[in-house]
Amino acid sequence: MEAITIKRVTEAELAKELREQYINNPPEGMTSDEVRDMSDDDLLDMDYFLHEFDDLDDDDFGEEGFYIL
Repeated sequence: MEAITIKRVTEAELAKELREQYINNPPEGMTSDEVRDMSDDDLLDMDYFLHEFDDLDDDDFGEEGFYIL
């Protein structure tokens, strides 16, 4: 068996990495300066919402109460 090592990353470390990524390639409608001036929390929220539906295998559509009867 192969041991798997998981590196724990703090929110501050993740925000720093994301900030560098988004400064180099800002999301559509934003500038590098806007990304640079964002708080860590805002940056993490933006990244979450940009990738919220990336998992195409996720079959949670409709669980929020949208049903066609």
